[in-house]
Amino acid sequence: NEEFARACQDAGLTFIGPTPEAVARVGSKTTARQIAASAGVPVVLGNDTPFGGNASDAEIAAAADRIGYPVLIKAVSGGGGKGMRVVSNPEELGSAVRLARSEAASAFGDASVYLEQCLLRPRHVEIQILADHHGNIRPFVERECSIQRRHQKVIEESPSPVVDSDLRARLAEAAVAVAKAAGYTNAG
Repeated sequence: NEEFARACQDAGLTFIGPTPEAVARVGSKTTARQIAASAGVPVVLGNDTPFGGNASDAEIAAAADRIGYPVLIKAVSGGGGKGMRVVSNPEELGSAVRLARSEAASAFGDASVYLEQCLLRPRHVEIQILADHHGNIRPFVERECSIQRRHQKVIEESPSPVVDSDLRARLAEAAVAVAKAAGYTNAG
């Protein structure tokens, strides 16, 4: 939360997390996608411009057609599976967007959504990092977060039983590249 990180900074407290500026950059999933892509990190096919309340159904449908079904509607702000809907065909898109926007607005105060290609049976693997204010970033072992219910992590396992040493190195390299590009410091 950018406001909380700024309040800590203004009070002279050390926040164990990113700076308010970094939170602003990576707090938006579409901005985070752009940062990752600019750092040379592969991203899932999707749109990098949020669909706010003024986006037409035709604009959203055109993006879904370009990406290909199934698509995943995701809230631009927040996480924890809120504002996410899987859409298998064009007939489901309009109502799913309305539901995702409503849930995102309620949960995060921001109804903006975007679309991504829906990967069937993906793995959710996270790399933990520590980054200082001198540009040094150290990745740590990954966390396997694929056991989920309604897009919410249920179990985290470390190290991941499906990540070999080559993939682990590539994931760590990507995490460091994104953190550098975002100006991310502290734990993340």
